[in-house]
Amino acid sequence: MNPKKLPEDDIQAAVVLLRAGETVAFPTETVYGLGADARNPLAVQKIFWIKGRPADHPLIVHIADVSHLDMWAENISGAVWRLAESFWPGPLTLILPRRRDVPKDVSGGQDTIGLRIPDHPVAASLLRAFGGGIAAPSANRFGRVSPTTAQHVRDGLGSKVGMILEGGPCRVGVESTIVSLVNGNAVLLRPGGISLEEIEDTLGQKVFSGHSGSGNARVPGMLASHYAPATPLEIHPGSLLGHRALQLVWQGCKVAVVTLREDGECFESRRIITTCMPRSAAEYGRVLYSTLHRLDRAGFDRLLIEAPPVTPEWLAVNDRIQRAAHGTVKGTISGKKLSPSSGEVEPSVKEIFKFL
Repeated sequence: MNPKKLPEDDIQAAVVLLRAGETVAFPTETVYGLGADARNPLAVQKIFWIKGRPADHPLIVHIADVSHLDMWAENISGAVWRLAESFWPGPLTLILPRRRDVPKDVSGGQDTIGLRIPDHPVAASLLRAFGGGIAAPSANRFGRVSPTTAQHVRDGLGSKVGMILEGGPCRVGVESTIVSLVNGNAVLLRPGGISLEEIEDTLGQKVFSGHSGSGNARVPGMLASHYAPATPLEIHPGSLLGHRALQLVWQGCKVAVVTLREDGECFESRRIITTCMPRSAAEYGRVLYSTLHRLDRAGFDRLLIEAPPVTPEWLAVNDRIQRAAHGTVKGTISGKKLSPSSGEVEPSVKEIFKFL
């Protein structure tokens, strides 16, 4: 479906549900969100219940226009307006001091609030028609892979959602960049669709990373384990993927290998399947979650991902896959750490291929 041609009746039906305190899943340029009226505490609580999300884990409020900013936040600095005017609509969330009349339920009990304007025609139409803020985390079970299609939402949440608006695959594919502008500091709390360099260029100042200077604000997506498929996931340098895949096959596993390599060096058979990813960080991010959803449903015992480059443009991708892999026990060969120069693979490749 062309998202620009979504029937107006669908938008109006979604607005009726939101005003009645129900939930609506809708597309943004990043991922699909699970939305509810941000000023209705009971509606917001439904989001937490549907997702299985901890009550102290804050939500992002989506608004229709920059002029609505001061309806939700106070003490808005010039830096806030510069970033909003430069990147909204777009994949940037700003953490600001919360207005006292905004319910604390939406901010996880904090005195801050996360705000953004999504860059998607369906989201924009919904927000304009609704006329208020829509609280919307990703439309999936808490901690699992975020949805980038309406089908991902159906697969993950089923009939728990009041309505799902179709909008096609998400254009960015990873969640928004989160920047805190509390206490006079600019702090990058989550990498995403807007780069650190773009933020710094717009502000004309250095932006800190982590929670230093942010007042330790809790924000979405910052738990060590997050964005995770049900299938255990490991990250290894490209030179070790074949070794680790062979070891797992010898143990009786069916393995999916996600690689940046297009030279055919990784094994492919009925027990090892290789998926080649784009070499562009932006394109990789766009298809990352859809790839994880597909592989997670395919009955593999282990997912192996080639470690992407450690450069600024890959920051968001590395953040997501590191959290997705958190807690997975890494493999060894003969009780030793895998080493690209060791040349040791037990059992031998010849023996392995007897079982492929």
